[in-house]
Amino acid sequence: MKKNDVMKTEEGKKALDDILSVAVDIDNKEDMRRLFDDLFTEAEISDFVLRWLLMDDLKRGKSQREIAKNRNISLCKITRGSQMLKKKDGFMRTLLSERYDDHLHL
Repeated sequence: MKKNDVMKTEEGKKALDDILSVAVDIDNKEDMRRLFDDLFTEAEISDFVLRWLLMDDLKRGKSQREIAKNRNISLCKITRGSQMLKKKDGFMRTLLSERYDDHLHL
């Protein structure tokens, strides 16, 4: 089975629900960090952090080309992040709008 196919199975869906339940029950950063360290490789955590920084850069109004150059990531990944921030009911849009008091009105 290909790794992307696991989410198409009932087992994969249940496993994601289990992971989310565990994450929701964690109430401090140190335990969350320990969970991440056990579940993800250093490279996977770096990818996760880079995606977060990309979304933050977009929300702050940096251009896609500037982000691509500074973060050394493809315009394709940046475009995907930009599309997520444009979704009116998107979680990242709401989260970052609250964080920055939505003075950017994205």
